[in-house]
Amino acid sequence: MLRILLIFLSIIGFGLPGLAQDPVFSQFYAAPLQVNPAFAGITYAPRLTVNYRNQWPSWPNAYVTYSATYEQPLEELNSGLGLLVMADVAGDGVYRTNRISGVYGYQVQVTRDFFVKFGVEAGIIQNRLDWDQLLFLDQLDPLTGATDGEGNPNLSEETRPDQLSSTAVDISAGILAYGGNFYGGFSVKHLNRPNENLLEVNQNLALGLPLRFTVHGGVEFELERGNNRRRPAFISPNVMYIQQGDFGQVNIGAYAGLGQIYGGLWYRHTLENADAAIGLVGFHYGVMRIGYSYDFTVSGLSNGNTGGTHEISLTFSFEDSARLQAKRRRSRYNDCFKMFN
Repeated sequence: MLRILLIFLSIIGFGLPGLAQDPVFSQFYAAPLQVNPAFAGITYAPRLTVNYRNQWPSWPNAYVTYSATYEQPLEELNSGLGLLVMADVAGDGVYRTNRISGVYGYQVQVTRDFFVKFGVEAGIIQNRLDWDQLLFLDQLDPLTGATDGEGNPNLSEETRPDQLSSTAVDISAGILAYGGNFYGGFSVKHLNRPNENLLEVNQNLALGLPLRFTVHGGVEFELERGNNRRRPAFISPNVMYIQQGDFGQVNIGAYAGLGQIYGGLWYRHTLENADAAIGLVGFHYGVMRIGYSYDFTVSGLSNGNTGGTHEISLTFSFEDSARLQAKRRRSRYNDCFKMFN
């Protein structure tokens, strides 16, 4: 019955694209381009990040999201470039969304210590339904279930759609302001409302993916300066609000860096109810940073029913080489972005 429920939820997902929501990483600081394209180029050197999210594992492979991001600053052009690839898999592969996009950010220096960055993102979004994994009511026998007495799958009289995938252009934009020890930004995803619909049942289903609005910001308080042997110690309270269609959520908490070790605590609340408490632990080793976070479900679903949410992030930031660390310490540029680096 659980498998049938998951498949039913997947059918809702492809049949009513106007209700679809983007996956959002709890470790948003390890996936900054997912939050705002204006984050492109906030580092001194290339950076590669891989993210993995397993939401509600007590439901067999309910929602699993993979992401890989490459970022490259162009300091002489006050710019940054990024490439983002993401796969979101629902219902054990019944419904899959793939995205690939390029990102460009341009920085404007307003005063000596205050900067504004503008970012744009353009790419392709593809949705695919695996029809062969669907199980319909006319395939269920009261005695033998989805198979006959000899173990052969029961056939369905449902008509297979002509179109089981869709591809559309997706465009987003954002702005980021920062200086000293604070930052704040605003982004809008899916500006062109890409149509994810697989079934042209009626005109209302072709409205396209809802706009996703994100407002985010934070401050950074340095507790101890870093040197050639250790990273700095700091704490960064931050908040992020996301609205997409009728769904909204707010994340509020703090990230703390203590030399090679870092951690954080957040609370997430939707417009309707409490959602999750999020804990993070991670460490730096050379150019590598690895983090693990767990979302403890506090909504009516309960953590026992969902299994919470596991996330792992792995980042290779080549600005952590000795030469670039020294360059960063001599500059005040991007001081407020330690939690993102």
